Amino acid sequence: MATGARHTTFSILGSDVVVTGNVSASVDLHVDGKIEGDLKCANLVQGEASEIKGSVVAETAKIAGLLDGAIEAKTLIVHATARITGDVIYENITIENGGKVEGKLSHRRHGAAKAPPPLEVVENKAVGI
Repeated sequence: MATGARHTTFSILGSDVVVTGNVSASVDLHVDGKIEGDLKCANLVQGEASEIKGSVVAETAKIAGLLDGAIEAKTLIVHATARITGDVIYENITIENGGKVEGKLSHRRHGAAKAPPPLEVVENKAVGI
């Protein structure tokens, strides 16, 4: 048997796990528990009883539980049991009959970069000498 580090391709947060704080994963993540914080991962699968209170950024996201926050995903699947409250940025989206989204839906073209933040307007005032 070879020794060495095992390379996992996904991680699981079980139904008994509650995370308070931001979560970042370079691998796929399956969430059945609760997260109170922002989440960034490669691909996300959220279980029906799961709750995420924070923003989510993922390549692919399959949402089946409660998401209270914005989400940005290249491919987003909103299952019938999902409830999303927040703005959604997507390239491809599927919303099953019964899935709920309350927020602004914004389509991002394939390969388009994120929009730059709005420019701040600064007043110029002449000072007398």
